[in-house]
Amino acid sequence: MFKGKKVAFYTLGCKLNFSESSSIAQSFEELGFERVKHTEVADVYVINTCSVTDMADKKCRQAIKKLIKLNHNAFIAVVGCYAQLKPEEISKIEGVDIVLGTQEKFNVQAYLSHLEKKENTQLYGCDFKLIEDFNPSFSYGDRTRCFLKIQDGCDYFCTYCTIPFARGRSRNMSIDKTVKLAKEIGEKGIKEIILTGVNIGDFGKSTDENFYNLISELDKIESIERYRISSIEPNLLTDEIIQFVAKSKKFMPHFHIPLQSGSNEVLKLMKRRYNRELFEEKVKLIKKYIPNAFIGVDLIAGSRGETEEYFEDAYNFVSSLPISFLHVFPYSERAGTKALEIDHIVEISERKKRAEKFHKLSDKFLHDFYKKHIGTRARVLFEDANHNGMMHGFTDNYIKVAVDYNANLANKIVDIEILDFHSENSMKALLIDSARYNFMPKF
Repeated sequence: MFKGKKVAFYTLGCKLNFSESSSIAQSFEELGFERVKHTEVADVYVINTCSVTDMADKKCRQAIKKLIKLNHNAFIAVVGCYAQLKPEEISKIEGVDIVLGTQEKFNVQAYLSHLEKKENTQLYGCDFKLIEDFNPSFSYGDRTRCFLKIQDGCDYFCTYCTIPFARGRSRNMSIDKTVKLAKEIGEKGIKEIILTGVNIGDFGKSTDENFYNLISELDKIESIERYRISSIEPNLLTDEIIQFVAKSKKFMPHFHIPLQSGSNEVLKLMKRRYNRELFEEKVKLIKKYIPNAFIGVDLIAGSRGETEEYFEDAYNFVSSLPISFLHVFPYSERAGTKALEIDHIVEISERKKRAEKFHKLSDKFLHDFYKKHIGTRARVLFEDANHNGMMHGFTDNYIKVAVDYNANLANKIVDIEILDFHSENSMKALLIDSARYNFMPKF
């Protein structure tokens, strides 16, 4: 019916958004659309948006305007968190045809029923309390690593965050259905699955199951060789899960744990469900059972209530932890959040300074972690992308390595030795059995 029509996707934000864009795209393709790059002229553009910060909102508006400029006659659909939270704001951008909320964005018929451009933007959405559907999705690019959505929504309502308003309450499909989908992914030749969601440790809340039981079942799938657990709340990262990962051959020694602040006083203002002592306990337990584990940590710099004293206390605490990487955001005010009721405000310039201080600490953490692994052996899954004659892959504990490009290595898990730094965030590697891949290293 739509043969000859082209659709393009522009996705911003988290990996969850990328997995959802992939599923929506598949629905278009099943109807006859050809999927093209967002830089190409298309009949339909779908912009999947993020709204985690003011800067994210700005990038979304820029992306929308850029695609409208690329083809003024194209049908422009905007979906995602920004679309759920601020549909009226988006509708004021001339050229946007339809805005779909969190529950409506998977309904492709809603797009198609309005393919003829109209004078006014069509808005479809519902209150976050009415968002009930769970739409499974997964994304992959070069048939190497796949992001599998296992959970959506959040019940935490932290004072700085709009995610519950953008994605609704915590929900998931059953373990049986999740395992079935993972098996389908394995049949496509994908070697690695990254479990993703908004609050994945909360998995099972809507089906009377739990995350530990899920990973125990996924571990049994023969066709998948690797799993990674994306961001998981420290209060939901149980000792049982840590010990399971330590023993599993499929679940990688790689953890990403949101801390948000190293100050207990700020954590209370944020309404987080843990204190820094519990966080430290989890990090040390990981290192006890998995000494070579990669540990990434989320932080917000300059949040409401973060006095200079609290920041210095937080910085000193984070500096003392055996972690590998920091993912840092300067705090951004979000309309409708309880954080706006907190009196102490950190100037934007000061937020940036604090974030930069954490960025420099992160560089040190990563450099030290990489340096410690020089001369060690590891198994790497290589991705099929040519970067100026080089190709990259990741070790089990998430060290990025580089070798000369060789198509025979794509989507293969091979043994390597880490030689030295290739760049600030990657390492030179030597293939242990280079003859097997008809490849001689040039290092």
